[in-house]
Amino acid sequence: MLDQKKKLFSLSINLKKLALFIVFFLVGSISCFAQYTDIINSNKPGFSESPYSVGTNVYQFESNLFFRNISTEPTFSIPQSLGLDLLFRTGFLFEKLELNAQFAYQRDKVAFKNIFTSQNFASGFSKMTFGAKYLLYQKDFDDKTKQIRSFRKRHGFDKKRLIPAVALYLGMHTDLVGEIHKKGRMTPKVGILLQHNLTKNFNLITNIFYDHIGSDFSEFSYIITATQSFGGQWSVFFENQTILQKKQNDTNLALGFAYLYSKDFQFNSSARLLFEGKAQGIYASLGVSYRINKHEDAYKELDENGEELKDTPISKYNKKQNNFFNRLFSVFKKKNKSIRARPKRTRKRKTKRKRGGFFGLFKKKEKEDEDENKEETELEKLEREIKEIEEEIEREKKIEKEMKKKNRKNKKKDTN
Repeated sequence: MLDQKKKLFSLSINLKKLALFIVFFLVGSISCFAQYTDIINSNKPGFSESPYSVGTNVYQFESNLFFRNISTEPTFSIPQSLGLDLLFRTGFLFEKLELNAQFAYQRDKVAFKNIFTSQNFASGFSKMTFGAKYLLYQKDFDDKTKQIRSFRKRHGFDKKRLIPAVALYLGMHTDLVGEIHKKGRMTPKVGILLQHNLTKNFNLITNIFYDHIGSDFSEFSYIITATQSFGGQWSVFFENQTILQKKQNDTNLALGFAYLYSKDFQFNSSARLLFEGKAQGIYASLGVSYRINKHEDAYKELDENGEELKDTPISKYNKKQNNFFNRLFSVFKKKNKSIRARPKRTRKRKTKRKRGGFFGLFKKKEKEDEDENKEETELEKLEREIKEIEEEIEREKKIEKEMKKKNRKNKKKDTN
């Protein structure tokens, strides 16, 4: 009875925490910005996740081939794994929302350590997770290049960069995995994603997760990733991940790099030191990220200086089109067929064309003559109107002359 009460109490606490996350999501969704970038924005090779979405009509694939090797310490352990980690990301309905799916398939060495150590191998999915994240807040930074009068302001640190971009993550682990990775049922995952863009080339990502909620395997974890880019193509990162569990705490330290081959293609590699309880080991990965980019920017109205005008008819139209309900119901709307509609050619019309034959040429010429006559009649009308205007001008001149003569005669009479 006491165990059941404890489980119910812990479950109620977890539900309350989840409710607080949802409230935070609803309140924070008031102020948001779009975050599509011209260059691929990949989470690999790190374990952390950026708060930014890939954008609508973008389909991004991120992969890692990994090898994990760790010492055999507990009675039952998985000291060695070789597998492939796949992540699919796409924007949904609007710029700030992203849907993602993560799969990991691996071959594990399973060890049982007692008096003697026995080993066997098992293959299968170790992870099958579906999730979504939503950008709650993003700070807009000032353009320092326009500060031409003050060197200090142009090269000084912008304090606004201390305010991070914030996103909420909600996910669900399925139990469609191998026997050694099963948790017994589907378990939810929630998290807060933060990113500090301290400079144009240096950023700091912080993730806080509450994973496998309501199960015996529930855990808190945090990830801190620092990334520095060089020359627009190379970037180096350092990462620390710590997982707080009931039985033990796990930590790993990572160092890696990424190379941007093109704006839609990236190579990456990383190496990690693993500290899982008393066990220690290494983790290495090599992967690529690729995206199919069909993103279309909204129309923007700019002023003479190239800055965006606010509260214009175009901006109001874009806001209306990007509205959640408008995008949601646009999925069910039928396309306007009148835009691409073509006149249907019936047999009747074809027979008329054929029957025209040789005499159709004369009819065509007659029509052209009629058109020319119409043009001539229009010219005649214009000429007639011009003549009428000239005649009116001459009449007015005559009237003015007569008036002047009368005035002169009247003056002479007065003098006499």
